[in-house]
Amino acid sequence: MTHLIDRLRGIVGAAHVLTREQGTDLSAWEQDWRKRAHGRALAVVRPGSTDEVAAVVKVCAAAGHSIVPQGGNTGLVVGSVPDDSGTQVLLSLTRLNRVRDIDRANLTMTVEAGCVLQAVQEAADRAGLLFPLSLAAEGSCTIGGNLATNAGGTQVLRYGNARELCLGLEVVTAQGEVWHGLSGLRKDNTGYDLRDLLIGSEGTLGIITAATLKLHPRPACQLTAWAAVPSLDAAVALLGLAQGRLAAGLTGFEAMGQFALSLVDRHMPQLRVPLWQQTPFCVLLENSDSESEAHARGQFEQLLESAMENGLVTDAVVAENLQQARQLWHIRESIPLAQAEEGLNIKHDISIPVSRIPVFCEQTDTLLQREIPGVRLVNFGHLGDGNLHYNVQAPEGGDPATFLREQEERVNTLVFDQVQRHGGSISAEHGVGSLKAAKLPHYKDPVALALMQQIKQALDPRGTLNPGRVLPP
Repeated sequence: MTHLIDRLRGIVGAAHVLTREQGTDLSAWEQDWRKRAHGRALAVVRPGSTDEVAAVVKVCAAAGHSIVPQGGNTGLVVGSVPDDSGTQVLLSLTRLNRVRDIDRANLTMTVEAGCVLQAVQEAADRAGLLFPLSLAAEGSCTIGGNLATNAGGTQVLRYGNARELCLGLEVVTAQGEVWHGLSGLRKDNTGYDLRDLLIGSEGTLGIITAATLKLHPRPACQLTAWAAVPSLDAAVALLGLAQGRLAAGLTGFEAMGQFALSLVDRHMPQLRVPLWQQTPFCVLLENSDSESEAHARGQFEQLLESAMENGLVTDAVVAENLQQARQLWHIRESIPLAQAEEGLNIKHDISIPVSRIPVFCEQTDTLLQREIPGVRLVNFGHLGDGNLHYNVQAPEGGDPATFLREQEERVNTLVFDQVQRHGGSISAEHGVGSLKAAKLPHYKDPVALALMQQIKQALDPRGTLNPGRVLPP
């Protein structure tokens, strides 16, 4: 192992190979964001270029040491931290953080994998353009991680997941070769789409080192509205009405249950959550208009008037300025933090056909409350694209750690069985990681799973890249 460490230092420089033996605290890389897992790395290696990544992979593969790629380490499925063997090399890509190029005419931007999402958004904005991927963790998550997990976020309804926002990739293979696929082309039918295969593969098929991203014209204005709705059925009907009235201008449609908002009100009272006490659900809508603020406001007012006349909305507020809009979005993005303040919980990132969401929630709420009396349901998410964060909190006064330890497997099975019954997916935007890998044989088509295993064997026969992730052990 000492020989391997010396070779790694020769590739990236001694300052960028961190080990416990030299007295470095590696916990920031070895522990996941939710503190659900704490591994033990042989070393943390921080390459500064794609060539260095390739060289590191070659050396590790030859020595028989597996590699765990890591970006901002904000993932929620334990997919980017090492196991506890002390033999895996943690490959941190945060030094690969350059914006290589912005092509305004082609509406593209080429960035390295370690670029923080917020920095990419700001670079696009300085160019007078928009990169629309938006997540609560955008101040610390990286583009490489976003693509590796096919991240979603709040504007999938209009712009799509990370996969839809990427035109080309630069990737280091499990053999340490570099695929130079940074195409800015929107049409290229010259064989299998390797880009789409690698996006969402969570570093198990190749290590993304750079990407060419789609940019969009900046809207003339963005308006945000917060509406109280009497039921999830009404929220789904409001979504259909908004899509008909606003068309592509509807860039966000978030639903938030009353208990989820009550946690924000309890733990972050300074945010002043509107309307939550008088309704079972609130909806956050965003209208991105290409004409003017007056046009957008008029559209919003007509939409909400019609929704109220039809009983879909009981009350609503429209943000008067950008600061108010940010405040409303901040409330939505604070739900996970407020839930963490309430105590350990069981998280689900699921997708259901939008038309089935009300009956799924009704049936699953009833099932969980019958099986675990007093359980509290923190239901919120991207209703516009069918993605719910259907989280489960311990009963009031119960010990959250005990609840998590004793009930997580049971709750997961109850929820995932319901998801399958309603034609959904047990992972919508967070990925599979190691947290859900063992669940796939129960909820993934067996032919699809076999094809995935064959692809992994073909591209990474030694199991060098992120073993134990995505595919079942």
